[in-house]
Amino acid sequence: MTTSRTGARVTVWAVVLILVWLAVGGVGGQFIGKLSSLQKNDNASFLPASAESTKVAADIAKFSDTTSLPLIVVVEAPGALSTTERGAVQKFAASLPGLAVGGQKLGDYLATPQAIPVPSKDGRAELVVLALANDKIATPAGGTSPVTAIADAVHTAIDSQLTPAGLTAHVTGPAGYVADLVTAFGGIDGVLLVVALVVVLVILLVVYRSPVLPIVVLLTAMFGLAAAGFVVYQVADHGWITVSGQSQGILSILVVGASTDYALLLVSRYKEELHDRESTWEALRVAWRASVEPIAASGFTVMLGLLALTLAELNSTSGLGPVGALGIIGALLAALTFLPAALVLGRRWIFWPAIPRVDHRHSSERPASRFGWGRVAAVVGRRPRTTWVVTVVALLVAAAFLPTLRANGISQSDTFLTTVDSVTGQKVLAAHFDAGSGSPVQIITPAGDADRVVQRLRSESGVSNPYVGLNPGQPAKQVAGQVLVQATLTDQADSSAALDTVKRLRSDLHQISPDILVGGQTAQALDTRDAADRDLRVVAPAIIAVVFVILAALLRSLVAALLLVVVNILSFGATMGVAALVFNHLFHFAGGDPTTVLYGFVFLVALGVDYSIFLMTRAREESKERGTREGMLTALRVTGGVITSAGVVLAATFGALTVVPLLFLAQIAFIVAFGVLLDTLVVRSLLVPALTVELGRRTWWPSRLARQEK
Repeated sequence: MTTSRTGARVTVWAVVLILVWLAVGGVGGQFIGKLSSLQKNDNASFLPASAESTKVAADIAKFSDTTSLPLIVVVEAPGALSTTERGAVQKFAASLPGLAVGGQKLGDYLATPQAIPVPSKDGRAELVVLALANDKIATPAGGTSPVTAIADAVHTAIDSQLTPAGLTAHVTGPAGYVADLVTAFGGIDGVLLVVALVVVLVILLVVYRSPVLPIVVLLTAMFGLAAAGFVVYQVADHGWITVSGQSQGILSILVVGASTDYALLLVSRYKEELHDRESTWEALRVAWRASVEPIAASGFTVMLGLLALTLAELNSTSGLGPVGALGIIGALLAALTFLPAALVLGRRWIFWPAIPRVDHRHSSERPASRFGWGRVAAVVGRRPRTTWVVTVVALLVAAAFLPTLRANGISQSDTFLTTVDSVTGQKVLAAHFDAGSGSPVQIITPAGDADRVVQRLRSESGVSNPYVGLNPGQPAKQVAGQVLVQATLTDQADSSAALDTVKRLRSDLHQISPDILVGGQTAQALDTRDAADRDLRVVAPAIIAVVFVILAALLRSLVAALLLVVVNILSFGATMGVAALVFNHLFHFAGGDPTTVLYGFVFLVALGVDYSIFLMTRAREESKERGTREGMLTALRVTGGVITSAGVVLAATFGALTVVPLLFLAQIAFIVAFGVLLDTLVVRSLLVPALTVELGRRTWWPSRLARQEK
């Protein structure tokens, strides 16, 4: 009677939890799509207030009623522009302010009312610059970016006015780049999530050989994402964190991958218990208690590792910290509440057609097959020293290529993996004008030093046409004893040569006065690279410290914690070394984003240690009864399948990032996918078990387990 009453109460609570999560999914799911309206994807919004280019941007507002984002239309003819063709360009430029953009006119978004064509020296091209007022192009809550709508309207005007005249035109410049970036990130709202879910579903169907259980696990992931999306939207909407396209995409992937991993671990332990117990809710109770510690430890490790990103100066990096941490909280809550409730209601039939029966058969006690984790455990047990030495040497060889990884920034033309108009337009612009046209170097200088600054700029290589003020030939405005000096870069604004020019200008101009500040789009890219380098030096040690403390507390051992941290850092180094080889020699990437190494470190160290946590917590549990050697080998046999499945799921979900045609996300996708598989199949399967067997009971020092074991 007591058992039946307990079972009834458990069933009631399970139904309540299911209903609660259905409500969470219904409300929170709407905010996943709305997150795109809060995205900030430009370098200026990423930089800290202390950056020199940020200070310049703030000071420029004093010299003009509005600050602007240039949208450049570059028009090209097969030969020299004829009088008729020039007339068509002038007519096109005059019509731009009157173009319909939604319910408004394009002129409503302009900082200056006119767009005047500027001819190239070779006579084959003309440049039309639209100065979009920053305060007018902010994305409204729940809406779409006006920049994208403006770019679309200009493209339509090009097709109707310039193309029939035999002219080709492209929309480029900073605003054109932002429009293409927003379009690229548009896949995050739907396609990316669908691809990730389909990939996970296929893997789960193979793992479980059941049509029902995979759907329950996917619902767990979706509910966790809905809960996280709701909270992230509220926090971002209040301006407390910065959400970018990449952080939104990583949020979806992180929640789906993590919640599926947690589900795999819980379901695996539950299935084990079903072989020993008639009562399904009693089996689930035992499985939940055995799984909650490693799952929670894994979740908190990732959460705190991600929160260490708040120490970063780049807002895009620091913003990912709380976004990702909230995602992990959503995954944890769903995996530890919704999933158990669904398992209670589904009972044994949720595994149909492979329904587990009470037969007291355990995978740890089955004989080792020719292939499988029993065989791996046998090999490790026979030759632990050979295993770990060979593995360490192989990882060190791979890590030796890490210094060849290029991650000092990339030009706009290398950002996209597909052909986009802003990149094509930039190439056309560079062929007919100074490549930095439309993205000038902007210098704030004391008024008394303005003439010396202009004179120095005239003698500098890499810049041309220096002038004082907002526009050439106009009186310069003086504010608080300062004036604005501008010059055109001869190299493409986001190229390495332009970055070197700005770096040299800062050094040379600071010799005139330490109060001189150099800003502009190129300076923002330079400051972004410098901030990324600083963030890696600060954040990486913090993550290592967080991971070590959590592991020491979880395993009650300093030795085991140190071992796992060291091998995971080695795994990270090997992954980045292989990535360098693949990026440089297979894909022939021109370089990488400055934050690539830091993002790789966060995900591979914070996420990669998960699988060692799952293994070592089970090894510690088994070692109490069997001793360290047999405890570790038993844990390897028992957890091998489920941890490998979890690794494959996480690798596949991060691999889904490749549907967004951006170099940064493609590189992160490869780094995390390869790194997780390396950690799952090599580090956790060979290196950690072999080192643990070699160390024996010393692995658990200074806990009681190290002293009581013989």
